[in-house]
Order: sequence, then structure tokens, then C-alpha cells
Amino acid sequence: MIDILEHINAVQREVSRTGETVSLQMRRAYRATPEELWDALTDPTRLARWFWPTTGNFQVGGSFQLQDMAGGDILECEPPKGFKVTYGGPNSFLEIRLHPAANDSTDLELEHVVTGIPMPGAGGALYVGPGWDGGLLGLALYVAGLPDDHNPVTFADSPEMLKFNEQSVRAWLKVVRDSGTTSEEDLLEAAKVSMAQFAPGVEL
Repeated sequence: MIDILEHINAVQREVSRTGETVSLQMRRAYRATPEELWDALTDPTRLARWFWPTTGNFQVGGSFQLQDMAGGDILECEPPKGFKVTYGGPNSFLEIRLHPAANDSTDLELEHVVTGIPMPGAGGALYVGPGWDGGLLGLALYVAGLPDDHNPVTFADSPEMLKFNEQSVRAWLKVVRDSGTTSEEDLLEAAKVSMAQFAPGVEL
């Protein structure tokens, strides 16, 4: 069993908006070196253990594809400091930055910038934020040592993960509300869509 609130609270979340562009930022510390995290984030074999089955050529000019999900192009790649890719479309950019910290730990920063999300204000962060929360959780579980039979695809639909997703949606709801970029009506509509996707059957 995972401590859901511990993992939710381990992440710092921010959201901002400039015109039609929404930026989502996340930060979390990991008890692993930047080199260890880099391998976990870019080696398809390791990605399949904690995130999702992935194929591709992880170098500048290469591309990647998540099984039955998003893909993109590698725009920047500087191991073990970070990378920048398109994610799911030409107007969606994902950047990961790894910063060495004390005692062989690493501070990970994730930024996802999207232009033209079909939701007013920064409410679109509720469409992608919970998914990245799940990814950062998976990485934390991987660093701590996953059991041999762990499958991230089936784990994504487990009751435990759905409870985690519910708390993630609520966390992002607060972050977007505090940003002041979205009306309450539009925000609640985005939250309902997000909850239906990430935690079906749960009411706000």
C-alpha cells in the first residue's frame, strides 16, 4: 500500500497562463543521483517498468512513442541534466530538469507548456496534471524498489491508483483556483472532466 497523501504532498505544483498558453510546473525530490534518474527516464526498458511501454531513439533529432498514447520529437537532450520534447503535438512541450542535491539525491523539475488547450484559462492543467502526478509517483516507487510483478499499465487502473488520482485532481483544482486564471464555473467544469477521466465514479 502506498501512502497517498505523502506522495501528493511530496510534489510542488504551479500553473500559469500567458494568453492561450498554459504552463504547468512540478517539483519533487528523489533519493537517487541525476545519473540514476536519467537512466530511468530515458531507457525504454526502465520506462516500461514504472511509466509506460515506450519506443524511440532518445537523442536530439530522434523521436519517441508511448504505447497507445502520446509521442513526440526530442528537441534538447543533455544527460544527465535534462531534456525537452514535444508531447502529443507541435504546440505541447515537455521539459525535465535534474538538479543534484545533498546525500546523492536529486531535485526533479517538470514543465509542460501547451498552447490552445480547449478549456478557458489554466483549467486545462486539470487535463494533464494528474497524469504527471501518476508519473512522478511511479518514478518514486521505482526508485524505492518495485516488486518484480509490478505492471504500470494494470496498476494505472487499480483501486489504489484511482484513489491517488482523486487526490491529485483535488490538488490541481486548488492550484488552478489559487492562480486566479480561470472562472469558478469553468474551473469546476474542467475538474469534472478530469475526475471522470482519472477517477471515474468519484464526485467532486
